[in-house]
Amino acid sequence: MEHLWLYAVLVAGIVVLPGMDMAFVLASTLVDGRRSGAAAVAGIVLGGMVHVAMGALGVGLLLQHVPVAFNALLLAGSLYVAWMGYGLLRNTQALSDVQDQPSRALHSTFVRATLTCLMNPKAYIFMLAVFPQFIRPQLGNIAAQSIALGAITAAAQIAVYGAVVLVAAQLRVWLRGSSKSQTSFSHWLGGLLVLTAVWTLWMGWRAV
Repeated sequence: MEHLWLYAVLVAGIVVLPGMDMAFVLASTLVDGRRSGAAAVAGIVLGGMVHVAMGALGVGLLLQHVPVAFNALLLAGSLYVAWMGYGLLRNTQALSDVQDQPSRALHSTFVRATLTCLMNPKAYIFMLAVFPQFIRPQLGNIAAQSIALGAITAAAQIAVYGAVVLVAAQLRVWLRGSSKSQTSFSHWLGGLLVLTAVWTLWMGWRAV
């Protein structure tokens, strides 16, 4: 149990760091409300389970030894987040016309969140550097161990990103009362997404 507690602490520390997944949850909630934020969290949890499965199957090692593939994934994810940020920067009305119903179907947000998570290089780095350390063949069935680690990962994502949804939903209610604040925050959020994309690309790029 000791190594599971340590894994939980490490996962929580990684998830709580701002990144592509958190930025997507924040943007989805602010633009389309709490239900869309929850759909985004669910999509990211699914993406996290795929990462766990890939870690258990050793797919992460393949990416480690093929920098071109890793860089392609990194570039795709960064461009996607930057595109979302650019949309908020360009459209000053993005947060101004708040409706009770989301402007995008929940299943669409769910799919986009899953893709965002799957293109998140931070997750792959975690699976390369941390996940293998907690698979102990001497403890028995590797699949069962992977399921346990996956459950811990999902719990951390739900707790952290769920909190982001709750805070962002309250912020969204506050923004409804001020068009000036809506425009300013839309620009701030767009800039944050673009900076997140650039930082992720800069820090994760690997020499071929």
